[in-house]
Amino acid sequence: MKRVFVGPILKLMFRPWVKGLENIPEDGPAIIASNHLAVIDSFVLPLVIDREIVFIGKSEYFTGKGLKGRITAGFMRGVGTIPVDRSGGKASEAALRTGLRRLEEGGLFGIYPEGTRSPDGRLYRGKTGVARLALESGAPVIPVAMVGTDKAQPIGKKIPKIMRLGVVIGEPLDFSRYQGMESDRFILRSVTDEIMYSLMSISGQEYVDIYAATAKARIAAGVPKDSEPKGAAAPGGRPVPQVQAPEPPQEESETNVN
Repeated sequence: MKRVFVGPILKLMFRPWVKGLENIPEDGPAIIASNHLAVIDSFVLPLVIDREIVFIGKSEYFTGKGLKGRITAGFMRGVGTIPVDRSGGKASEAALRTGLRRLEEGGLFGIYPEGTRSPDGRLYRGKTGVARLALESGAPVIPVAMVGTDKAQPIGKKIPKIMRLGVVIGEPLDFSRYQGMESDRFILRSVTDEIMYSLMSISGQEYVDIYAATAKARIAAGVPKDSEPKGAAAPGGRPVPQVQAPEPPQEESETNVN
């Protein structure tokens, strides 16, 4: 359904460009770890990858009433979203088990390590669920940077603006050296920070060493931005990389996704 109906429409709307497509394996399991700028991230990313990639979504997306509810549910299924019951404080475990099943089947599983959309386009501290998923499954982690989706669909905007969007795919990260250490919280934090550092390097985003959910709560409470720690930062206290905002490839043959 996605490729027959939804995909062509979204491609016409966003004309996505992609760099690093060769980093997606032709087969076998892989974790696609992406920054998260807008709701449409989960719809745009699958457009540039030949293999099917699935994300998880709130079960409420699939149980809406009336015509609007049926349309929303159909669209979510069409772009490969898997419903997960995130009530009762079991969101992380439900997401982990869903991801592990997908990876055991040899598929691609998409995850947003920040846990929620960035409130201001910056990159925020990663949650360790992505590290646990990587260590328990043994699958490689492929960092992916969405480019421009926050401009097309700022927070609060339901209908995205029609404009060109981009995707940058980084080199796979192998964490097999930590196999069997998924219960060590220090290892989980180290792995997560390595993933976020890679995302920072390919996205060109400024990094903020707090969780995105915390930043949203501060904004809602009216806490001034100048109360944040001063100076440039990078995940895990690493040196800040020299990065630039990604731009479309120069070669026209690489620019468009057919």
